[in-house]
Amino acid sequence: MRIGGFILLVTYTVSASATDWLQFGYDSAHSGNNTAENGYSTAGNILLYNVTLPAVADGAPAFLSGVATANGSRDLLFLETKDGHVLAIDATTGATVWSHATNPVPPPVGQDYTTSSPAIDPNRAYVYFYGLDGYAHKYAVGTGAEMLTGGWPERATLKPDVEKGSSALAIATAKSGVTYLYVTNGGYPGDAGDYQGHVTVIDLATGTQNVFNADCSDQTVHFVEAPAAPDCSEVQTAIWARPGVIYFAATDRIFMATGNGTFDANNHDWGDSVFALNPDGTGSGGNPVDSYTPTNFQALQNNDTDLGSTAPAILPSALAGYPHLAVQGGKDSMLRLLNLDNLSGSTPAGPGHVGGELQLINVPQGGMVFAQPAVWVDGSGKTWVFVSTFSGLSALTLGLSGGKPALTKVWQNSTGGSSPVVANGMLYYFSGAISAYDPTTGALLWSDSSPGGVHWESPIVVNGRVYVTDEGGKLWAYALDGIFKNGFE
Repeated sequence: MRIGGFILLVTYTVSASATDWLQFGYDSAHSGNNTAENGYSTAGNILLYNVTLPAVADGAPAFLSGVATANGSRDLLFLETKDGHVLAIDATTGATVWSHATNPVPPPVGQDYTTSSPAIDPNRAYVYFYGLDGYAHKYAVGTGAEMLTGGWPERATLKPDVEKGSSALAIATAKSGVTYLYVTNGGYPGDAGDYQGHVTVIDLATGTQNVFNADCSDQTVHFVEAPAAPDCSEVQTAIWARPGVIYFAATDRIFMATGNGTFDANNHDWGDSVFALNPDGTGSGGNPVDSYTPTNFQALQNNDTDLGSTAPAILPSALAGYPHLAVQGGKDSMLRLLNLDNLSGSTPAGPGHVGGELQLINVPQGGMVFAQPAVWVDGSGKTWVFVSTFSGLSALTLGLSGGKPALTKVWQNSTGGSSPVVANGMLYYFSGAISAYDPTTGALLWSDSSPGGVHWESPIVVNGRVYVTDEGGKLWAYALDGIFKNGFE
């Protein structure tokens, strides 16, 4: 809380409710909307602490309440740094409870860093991290003990020197009742080397996995580096968006988007496309279950304007005839409204067609879309989407125009930052400063400029607190001071 130009530091526990934030974007659709967070005002904030991490954590924390540790029950934050350190941190004090390094010594040539974020199993017993060794690692949440049986750690790439784990890990439970972990890979900046975008899907009950390659998708294996085999002659087509894989329960499918690379459906290459798979990571006939590729895919490839710089954001819809919609941003500064029941609008529906978006509009504030949009349904049932770029932040609503679904801008500003989130009816945003906005008007409610710069870092809001990391290698924790007014002290 600011008092006379100073920030008052307090270190007591605040918990409005026992909510968890299990993965990037809160839920398996990565909506960025904590629907369980409500019941207090957000008139300001109280800085609880900031702590220095081993390195920059260029992503978002995960949060688990009431974890049994050697020192009693603790609320824990889980973070991964760019150099492969994985940490469990006491959310109340900022103290490290346990940590590991997933970077082999010495690291493979060309292996640099990760911008991944952890995911927590719905059973609340284990947390999963992407390792710079090319594996997904599984740890007990309270002790940090690594699981080394049942196939763990699980291989995610056979060439970690050129294939990068950029995206957050994702977890979803399919309609079958099976829970899966999703790990995506792309390439390092510069688009160099023998890499192919792919997703590894791991059955958390059995440890078995499926692989879907965005190049040579008819080969469902982890590729090795040429001239060894198996490999694919096509390269790139990275899956590198912040959330990686989106699960949509209504269709029981997973969706993801790819960056630059060859698009040639006849040869099973899916550059600059959005595609759908079954929740276990399988497609159909060596192809995805469905796909969308813009008609200007070759221009996107030629100009390095990846369609898949972010992932499709699911838009809850009550529009007649269009119950399942999503918006896809890209490095071309465009927004595309897609029908998730038929991505290309073709007859019959299926993969390999081009075009078919329901709407194509410019990002209102301009700028390439790297951050994952947040999606919110207000009290009247109206669907909102909040799109961030390094040029600013905008809010759009979903409706009809000429009988077709359309997004309409409501407000925008010029404050550039990373992925926004919604909680307690407020919009939270990190632009180097951590801020809260009225989501319907864009009015600034409060802001604190104490943290350092921003890249992909984004906040989480859970149990009356805001947590965010910064480019200065620090973790910042705030309490929303409205909770003291409502009896939660």
